[in-house]
Formats: sequence, C-alpha cells, structure tokens
Amino acid sequence: MLTVEGLTAGYGGSQVLFGMDFAAQAGQAVSLIGRNGMGKTTTVRTLMGMLPATGGQITLQGKPLVRQSSHVIARLGIGLVPEGRRIFGSLSVEENLVATARSERGRSAWTLERVLKLFPRLDERRRQSARTLSGGEQQMLAVGRALMTNPMLLVLDEATEGLAPLIRHEIWRCLRTLKDEGLTIVVIDKNLTEMASLLDRHHIVEKGRVVWTGTPDELNAHKELAQRYLGL
Repeated sequence: MLTVEGLTAGYGGSQVLFGMDFAAQAGQAVSLIGRNGMGKTTTVRTLMGMLPATGGQITLQGKPLVRQSSHVIARLGIGLVPEGRRIFGSLSVEENLVATARSERGRSAWTLERVLKLFPRLDERRRQSARTLSGGEQQMLAVGRALMTNPMLLVLDEATEGLAPLIRHEIWRCLRTLKDEGLTIVVIDKNLTEMASLLDRHHIVEKGRVVWTGTPDELNAHKELAQRYLGL
C-alpha cells in the first residue's frame, strides 16, 4: 500500500531525513517510534506534501506522491490526524466533520452518521462549538474529521499525547476497530503498551532513518532497544 524509500528532506539548510525507509501493507498498522527530534513528524509532513522531499520516493498503491500537493495526496487516499489536533474551533462538531467530507461509494464509506456512531461523545455534542470540547473529545473529532475524507491510509501523529488514560484507551479501541475493518494505519506514539495490541510492525527512527524494524513481541524481547533508542 505505502512505500517510502530513501526519503530525504529538511528545513532550510538543515537536513533532517537521511534515507528514510519503511512500508505499510494493505490492512496493516505500523509505527514510527523514537525520541523527540529524530524525524518522525518531518516524515509525516513530507509524506503529506507539506514539506518537499529532496530525494527518495513515496508511493501509495504504486502512485508516486513526491512533488504532489497536499490536497492531491489527500484525494489519493491519505487521511492525517496531525499533532496538536488543529480542529476548527469556531465551527461546530458537525461542521468540522462535514467540512472535510469526501464522497465514496460502497457500504464501508465513512459518513457523518457512521463517524458519530464510532464516537458517541461527538454525537452528544454535535451542535457544540469545537472549542468547547475537552482535549480528548477534540482528538476524537480530529480522527473523525480524517475519516470523513474516506482514506485508504490513516496517519496519526501523537494522537494520544497529553490525554487522560481513559480517553487514550478509547482512542486505541477505536483504532483497533478501524484496523479490523481493513484500514491501513501509520502511528507515531510513545505508548508501547497500548500500541502492542494494534500494530503489526514497529519502525524505530534515529537521526532521520529507520535503524530497527520488528514486531511488538520482538521489541518487547529486546529491552535494550527501548532503552537505547526510546529512553524507556
């Protein structure tokens, strides 16, 4: 589904990615994990066309994404839940969701009612201004907004950071539901315990490249990796 090969990118004269390589097969959930400042968010920004790649390739179902604009990439089927949520605070919950809706035929298409069924809290608050929601509810809204684009691939950048444990658990529950329905998922997060029940594969990022890849069980069996690369 998604293949990233030899990706390089940076800001101004500072290079951040030094040959990033990873892949997600259709229906898989994979992670990009690592310490802060190692290039995970830069990878997401480059993947989404918000930052130009200086080298390498990104393909989605064989279609090249490098040098494509963000709106084209979204239309090709990638939905983003950005770091910091970035909801439209002046709009209602329902207006936030409708604003990003992209029609898709088929029984599995994401509609307003289907998103509200996935997140009952949002259904209860559908007429409220988004800025009045709690942090966890805003995060649910950010996920729902991405689903309304009817993506084939969902990318989440620190989707559970700063949330209360019960809300984090709810977000992970919803992600497991989405994976069970066949959605391909790329996650950046620090919660290895919650991720273990979702992910097929981890990718540890260090200084702009993937230095290790393996299953959650393999990572758990090598405690030195978590200590060396994740500070755990």
